[in-house]
Amino acid sequence: MRQFAIGLAGSPADGDDLCQMTIERALVRRDQWQEGTRLDSWMYRIMRNIFIDERRASTRRGETFVDEEAGFAVGADGGQEAQVELSMVDRAMARLPADQREAVLLVMVEGYSYKEAAAIVGCPVGTLNSRLVRGRDALLAMLEAAQ
Repeated sequence: MRQFAIGLAGSPADGDDLCQMTIERALVRRDQWQEGTRLDSWMYRIMRNIFIDERRASTRRGETFVDEEAGFAVGADGGQEAQVELSMVDRAMARLPADQREAVLLVMVEGYSYKEAAAIVGCPVGTLNSRLVRGRDALLAMLEAAQ
């Protein structure tokens, strides 16, 4: 859940805040969860709704994991280089439209099936599939252009 939150929010700190808000809301509304349904899907839907609400309320954009100065030290050690590569992926993910970013995060990062991810997002499986394909292709194109 935390990984999905970080992917949506754009930074670990904002992701942690999103996780906390999700857990708080789930606890307050625990009577709304229907026994026999998937708890994780219910939690992801809550998180997604909170993220959308927060994004609408705020114009602030997500931040990258690596600051600009870290880019100048590429090659100094392998760990720094890997961190910069992750930063490139994070920036590319942040540039994707929200619906494509959600699809990529749920399927490719979180490992949900297309059907499960579609249920979390609240769209048909075909729609999720096209969002995933467009998002994945755009992500690859951005990463290739950055090299």
